[in-house]
Amino acid sequence: MTEPRSERPTEPPSGELPGRLYGVGLGPGDPSLMTVRAVEVIAGADVVAYHSARHGRSIARSIAARHLRPGQIEEPLVYPLTTETTDHPGGYRGAMDEFYEEAAVRLAAHLDAGRSVAVLAEGDPLFYSSYMHMHKRLAHRYPTEVIPGVTSVSAAAARLGTPLVEAEEVLTVLPGTLPEEELTARLAATDSAVVMKLGRTFGKVRRALDASGRLAEAKYVERATMEGERTGDLAEVDEDTVPYFSVAVLPSRVDAGRPARERGEVVVVGTGPAGPLWLTPESRGALAGADDLVGYTTYLDRVPVRPGQTRHGSDNKVESERAEFALQLAARGRKVAVVSGGDPGIFAMATAVLEVASEDAYRDIPVQVLPGVTAANAAAARAGAPLGHDYATISLSDRLKPWEVVAERLHKAASADLVLALYNPGSRSRTWQVGKARELLLEHRAPDTPVVVARDVGGPTERVRIVALADLDPAEVDMRTILLVGSSQTRTVRRGDDETVVWTPRRYPEA
Repeated sequence: MTEPRSERPTEPPSGELPGRLYGVGLGPGDPSLMTVRAVEVIAGADVVAYHSARHGRSIARSIAARHLRPGQIEEPLVYPLTTETTDHPGGYRGAMDEFYEEAAVRLAAHLDAGRSVAVLAEGDPLFYSSYMHMHKRLAHRYPTEVIPGVTSVSAAAARLGTPLVEAEEVLTVLPGTLPEEELTARLAATDSAVVMKLGRTFGKVRRALDASGRLAEAKYVERATMEGERTGDLAEVDEDTVPYFSVAVLPSRVDAGRPARERGEVVVVGTGPAGPLWLTPESRGALAGADDLVGYTTYLDRVPVRPGQTRHGSDNKVESERAEFALQLAARGRKVAVVSGGDPGIFAMATAVLEVASEDAYRDIPVQVLPGVTAANAAAARAGAPLGHDYATISLSDRLKPWEVVAERLHKAASADLVLALYNPGSRSRTWQVGKARELLLEHRAPDTPVVVARDVGGPTERVRIVALADLDPAEVDMRTILLVGSSQTRTVRRGDDETVVWTPRRYPEA
């Protein structure tokens, strides 16, 4: 084995070009998985640099060892520390930044002397690799080539022998060093995932997989393609045996098969006011993990089509029938997501599902409600902060309650000087309610009270206007519109050339 040696570079002759920097991907560990180009560069380089711990052993060097040649200069880049415990005045990050700066100076001296420098990197040089710190400091100063390598992600999937992603599935790659709640949210939201940097983070990653409902799917791969490789179900792995060179894998769900269940469950999912940008990670994960999707066709169309799922669309006026159908599917062992617009608990499907689920035939079926961004909050955010103080939410629809009840509640809420969020204000078959509501509110509010008229918030035809209560035109309002009526304290302020914001102070004047 060639002993590492370092030489002080000499200045290049006058007019000589600087050397070339190479970031060389070595693949996941098996030397036979190096690319031909990587082998060529390593064999031809004047200087070979590699990272190592203080003990001096370098995994990168061991992978490339057979391609090193006598006479090459070796530059071991020895990490000053391997944990975040340090007395460096800049802390761990400060100590590492200083190390990378010093390493870059050493390599730059070789490059300035006209020598080619190959920096070895396990996996791929631009994928969670220490080479990137050299690249950012040197690539803009010297001719540079990056030779890609097989990542541990691809190697782990290959050793498991299972597809990682298929069709329209999304792959998420996460460092295990993220906070546990962040890991949980991201694991719940994605189709497939790989969690890197396990070792001391394994316990946290396992808890995040469990909390996100994905632990049963998770696989474990240790030292993929290397000596001592180990694979298996992550749930069965002893935390104390996990090294840094290991990953957690959530493989493709396509054709993975659904677990046999004696009893299924129903999850009522709020999709927000429009498309995927308004979904919470928890809701996204519930939709991805369901066997069946049940909902109003317009809302179902917002959810990506996934292989293996069955979609059951219906009209928007059959809430009870839709809820019972979902519960019947769950009774047969299916995991059902009932898709609802906005927040499912606000004038939406959660009530319908729970009403049917309270019947004796369905009381043993688990029902979970996942919140979503409701129309009032979405419209308020677009307009400013009109819901900054106390407010009341009222539906103007008299389809399920008499108009007399609606009118009484409008009177009482308005007389209490509450900001009002008015849902379901009008439709093709209900055209007079907005005008009547305006008349009732003008008995308690000044004609210039600001009203936010928000239509299709988050959608392709979004339009948000601020008008005076006296000028509210019922012809502009339909079922895709929500109205936010200010209180006596609500303010309208013009900012800049063309921006108007509405906000309600958090302080209320004393009597």
